Amino acid sequence: MKNFSKITLGVLIIASASLTSCSNDDDKTPAEKPTIYERLGGSVMVSDPDNSGQMIEKGRLSFRKVVNSTIGLIVADIQSNASGNLQAHFAPLLAETGNTQATNIAKLSDNLTDFFSFNTGGKNAVNTYSGLNMSAAHDPARNPRMGTKASNADYTKFEGYVGAAANANGVASNTELYTDIVAVLESLRTPIVQK
Repeated sequence: MKNFSKITLGVLIIASASLTSCSNDDDKTPAEKPTIYERLGGSVMVSDPDNSGQMIEKGRLSFRKVVNSTIGLIVADIQSNASGNLQAHFAPLLAETGNTQATNIAKLSDNLTDFFSFNTGGKNAVNTYSGLNMSAAHDPARNPRMGTKASNADYTKFEGYVGAAANANGVASNTELYTDIVAVLESLRTPIVQK
Protein backbone atom coordinates (compact mmCIF):
# COMPACT_ATOMS: atom_id res chain seq x y z
CA MET A 1 0.00 0.00 0.00
CA LYS A 2 2.86 2.36 0.79
CA ASN A 3 4.41 1.76 -2.66
CA PHE A 4 1.06 2.39 -4.33
CA SER A 5 0.66 5.66 -2.44
CA LYS A 6 4.16 6.79 -3.35
CA ILE A 7 3.62 5.88 -7.02
CA THR A 8 0.20 7.54 -7.03
CA LEU A 9 1.62 10.63 -5.32
CA GLY A 10 4.49 10.73 -7.86
CA VAL A 11 2.07 10.44 -10.80
CA LEU A 12 -0.16 13.16 -9.33
CA ILE A 13 2.82 15.50 -8.84
CA ILE A 14 4.04 14.94 -12.41
CA ALA A 15 0.52 15.34 -13.82
CA SER A 16 0.00 18.44 -11.71
CA ALA A 17 3.29 19.92 -12.90
CA SER A 18 2.47 19.26 -16.53
CA LEU A 19 -1.04 20.68 -16.16
CA THR A 20 0.34 23.71 -14.37
CA SER A 21 2.85 24.34 -17.13
CA CYS A 22 0.13 23.96 -19.76
CA SER A 23 -2.22 26.25 -17.97
CA ASN A 24 0.53 28.87 -17.54
CA ASP A 25 0.69 29.23 -21.32
CA ASP A 26 -3.04 29.84 -21.49
CA ASP A 27 -3.14 32.16 -18.49
CA LYS A 28 -0.32 34.49 -19.50
CA THR A 29 -1.25 38.01 -18.66
CA PRO A 30 -0.53 40.39 -21.50
CA ALA A 31 2.66 42.36 -21.14
CA GLU A 32 2.11 45.79 -19.70
CA LYS A 33 2.07 48.46 -22.38
CA PRO A 34 5.20 50.64 -22.28
CA THR A 35 4.60 54.20 -21.12
CA ILE A 36 4.59 57.08 -23.57
CA TYR A 37 7.94 58.14 -22.11
CA GLU A 38 9.41 54.69 -22.79
CA ARG A 39 8.06 54.70 -26.34
CA LEU A 40 9.70 58.09 -26.93
CA GLY A 41 13.09 56.66 -25.94
CA GLY A 42 12.79 56.21 -22.19
CA SER A 43 15.75 56.49 -19.88
CA VAL A 44 18.37 55.62 -22.48
CA MET A 45 21.07 58.28 -22.18
CA VAL A 46 22.06 60.15 -25.36
CA SER A 47 24.16 63.22 -26.12
CA ASP A 48 22.23 66.43 -25.59
CA PRO A 49 22.39 68.35 -28.89
CA ASP A 50 21.68 71.64 -27.08
CA ASN A 51 24.28 71.21 -24.32
CA SER A 52 27.66 70.07 -25.56
CA GLY A 53 29.25 67.34 -23.46
CA GLN A 54 26.06 66.61 -21.51
CA MET A 55 23.79 63.59 -21.62
CA ILE A 56 19.99 63.54 -21.55
CA GLU A 57 17.38 60.81 -21.39
CA LYS A 58 16.08 60.10 -24.87
CA GLY A 59 12.43 60.33 -23.70
CA ARG A 60 13.04 63.76 -22.21
CA LEU A 61 14.88 64.90 -25.34
CA SER A 62 11.93 63.74 -27.46
CA PHE A 63 9.50 65.74 -25.32
CA ARG A 64 11.77 68.79 -25.34
CA LYS A 65 11.89 68.71 -29.16
CA VAL A 66 8.09 68.58 -29.39
CA VAL A 67 7.67 71.30 -26.75
CA ASN A 68 10.18 73.62 -28.46
CA SER A 69 8.59 73.01 -31.86
CA THR A 70 5.15 73.77 -30.38
CA ILE A 71 6.42 77.02 -28.84
CA GLY A 72 7.95 77.94 -32.21
CA LEU A 73 4.65 77.32 -34.03
CA ILE A 74 2.73 79.43 -31.51
CA VAL A 75 5.22 82.31 -31.70
CA ALA A 76 5.22 82.22 -35.52
CA ASP A 77 1.43 82.20 -35.56
CA ILE A 78 1.25 85.12 -33.12
CA GLN A 79 3.76 87.12 -35.14
CA SER A 80 1.68 86.57 -38.27
CA ASN A 81 -1.44 87.80 -36.40
CA ALA A 82 -3.28 84.65 -37.45
CA SER A 83 -3.71 83.23 -33.97
CA GLY A 84 -6.71 85.09 -32.68
CA ASN A 85 -6.99 84.46 -28.96
CA LEU A 86 -3.70 82.58 -28.60
CA GLN A 87 -1.92 85.90 -28.94
CA ALA A 88 -3.82 87.19 -25.92
CA HIS A 89 -2.81 84.12 -23.87
CA PHE A 90 0.90 84.49 -24.48
CA ALA A 91 1.10 88.30 -24.71
CA PRO A 92 2.65 88.80 -21.23
CA LEU A 93 5.36 86.23 -21.92
CA LEU A 94 6.12 87.52 -25.40
CA ALA A 95 6.13 91.14 -24.21
CA GLU A 96 9.16 90.41 -22.07
CA THR A 97 12.18 91.72 -23.92
CA GLY A 98 15.84 90.97 -24.46
CA ASN A 99 17.59 88.21 -22.55
CA THR A 100 14.69 87.95 -20.13
CA GLN A 101 12.37 86.72 -22.88
CA ALA A 102 14.83 84.06 -24.02
CA THR A 103 15.29 82.97 -20.42
CA ASN A 104 11.54 82.89 -19.72
CA ILE A 105 10.74 80.97 -22.91
CA ALA A 106 13.50 78.52 -21.98
CA LYS A 107 11.93 78.23 -18.51
CA LEU A 108 8.51 77.59 -20.08
CA SER A 109 10.10 74.90 -22.28
CA ASP A 110 11.78 73.28 -19.25
CA ASN A 111 8.56 73.37 -17.22
CA LEU A 112 6.49 71.80 -20.00
CA THR A 113 9.19 69.20 -20.72
CA ASP A 114 9.38 68.35 -17.00
CA PHE A 115 5.59 68.15 -16.78
CA PHE A 116 5.13 65.84 -19.76
CA SER A 117 8.17 63.69 -18.94
CA PHE A 118 7.11 63.16 -15.33
CA ASN A 119 3.44 62.52 -16.14
CA THR A 120 4.01 60.03 -18.95
CA GLY A 121 6.37 57.64 -17.17
CA GLY A 122 9.72 59.42 -16.78
CA LYS A 123 11.11 58.26 -13.46
CA ASN A 124 14.77 59.21 -13.65
CA ALA A 125 14.39 62.70 -15.02
CA VAL A 126 16.77 65.27 -13.60
CA ASN A 127 13.85 67.56 -12.80
CA THR A 128 10.33 66.82 -11.76
CA TYR A 129 7.58 69.26 -12.58
CA SER A 130 7.28 71.82 -9.80
CA GLY A 131 5.24 74.54 -11.50
CA LEU A 132 1.69 75.65 -10.82
CA ASN A 133 -1.14 73.16 -11.19
CA MET A 134 -2.98 73.32 -14.53
CA SER A 135 -5.89 75.37 -13.27
CA ALA A 136 -3.70 78.00 -11.58
CA ALA A 137 -1.19 78.14 -14.43
CA HIS A 138 -3.93 79.01 -16.93
CA ASP A 139 -5.81 81.52 -14.76
CA PRO A 140 -4.56 85.10 -15.26
CA ALA A 141 -5.77 85.99 -11.76
CA ARG A 142 -3.29 83.48 -10.30
CA ASN A 143 -0.58 83.60 -12.99
CA PRO A 144 0.36 87.06 -14.27
CA ARG A 145 2.24 85.47 -17.17
CA MET A 146 -1.07 84.23 -18.63
CA GLY A 147 -2.87 86.90 -20.61
CA THR A 148 -6.42 85.53 -20.72
CA LYS A 149 -8.44 82.41 -20.03
CA ALA A 150 -8.64 79.73 -22.72
CA SER A 151 -11.76 78.63 -24.57
CA ASN A 152 -12.34 75.18 -26.08
CA ALA A 153 -11.45 76.58 -29.52
CA ASP A 154 -8.17 77.98 -28.15
CA TYR A 155 -7.27 74.63 -26.62
CA THR A 156 -8.15 72.75 -29.78
CA LYS A 157 -5.84 75.08 -31.71
CA PHE A 158 -3.08 74.45 -29.17
CA GLU A 159 -3.57 70.68 -29.54
CA GLY A 160 -3.19 71.13 -33.30
CA TYR A 161 0.16 72.82 -32.75
CA VAL A 162 1.31 69.97 -30.51
CA GLY A 163 0.18 67.48 -33.16
CA ALA A 164 2.08 69.32 -35.89
CA ALA A 165 5.16 69.49 -33.63
CA ALA A 166 4.91 65.77 -32.87
CA ASN A 167 4.66 65.04 -36.63
CA ALA A 168 7.69 67.23 -37.32
CA ASN A 169 9.63 65.24 -34.72
CA GLY A 170 8.81 61.77 -36.02
CA VAL A 171 5.51 60.85 -34.36
CA ALA A 172 3.12 60.05 -37.21
CA SER A 173 -0.56 60.96 -36.76
CA ASN A 174 -1.84 57.47 -37.54
CA THR A 175 0.04 55.74 -34.70
CA GLU A 176 -1.00 54.51 -31.28
CA LEU A 177 1.70 56.72 -29.73
CA TYR A 178 0.18 59.84 -31.31
CA THR A 179 -3.29 58.82 -30.11
CA ASP A 180 -1.96 58.29 -26.59
CA ILE A 181 -0.30 61.73 -26.58
CA VAL A 182 -3.59 63.32 -27.71
CA ALA A 183 -5.37 61.46 -24.89
CA VAL A 184 -2.97 63.03 -22.36
CA LEU A 185 -3.67 66.47 -23.83
CA GLU A 186 -7.43 65.85 -23.72
CA SER A 187 -7.17 64.84 -20.06
CA LEU A 188 -5.89 68.38 -19.39
CA ARG A 189 -8.66 70.20 -21.26
CA THR A 190 -10.98 70.61 -18.26
CA PRO A 191 -8.53 72.39 -15.91
CA ILE A 192 -7.06 74.52 -18.72
CA VAL A 193 -10.26 75.65 -20.45
CA GLN A 194 -11.77 78.24 -18.12
CA LYS A 195 -13.78 80.43 -20.49
